[in-house]
Amino acid sequence: VQLVESGGGSVQPGGSLRLSCIGSGFRVDTYYMGWFRQAPGKEREGVATIGSDGSTVYADSVKGRFTISKDNDKDTMYLQMNNLKPEDSAMYYCTARRNWPHDPLVRLGYNYWGQGTQVTVSS
Repeated sequence: VQLVESGGGSVQPGGSLRLSCIGSGFRVDTYYMGWFRQAPGKEREGVATIGSDGSTVYADSVKGRFTISKDNDKDTMYLQMNNLKPEDSAMYYCTARRNWPHDPLVRLGYNYWGQGTQVTVSS
């Protein structure tokens, strides 16, 4: 199983970015997947997750601004991030797990991780 993120970069506050995560070695539509982020000196935190049935969960801090989605035909997951704020700056990681989580935004239980893509929001 391999996960590869892309799409990070530097934007001004209020700007947008779309992150992509391509999965290989497994079927994206059969795994529970998500995006986590980690800022320097902070714990890795759940941002948004999506189940095999398409159900989604968002952290309160990103609700209404971020949208998670999947394209099963392309084995790719996305995170559309709008109205970005400086506090969104972090390394963003794609993750996947085989079983349904009790708490989707908790890091424990996720089996596979990408290498991360940096998002910096600054004026």
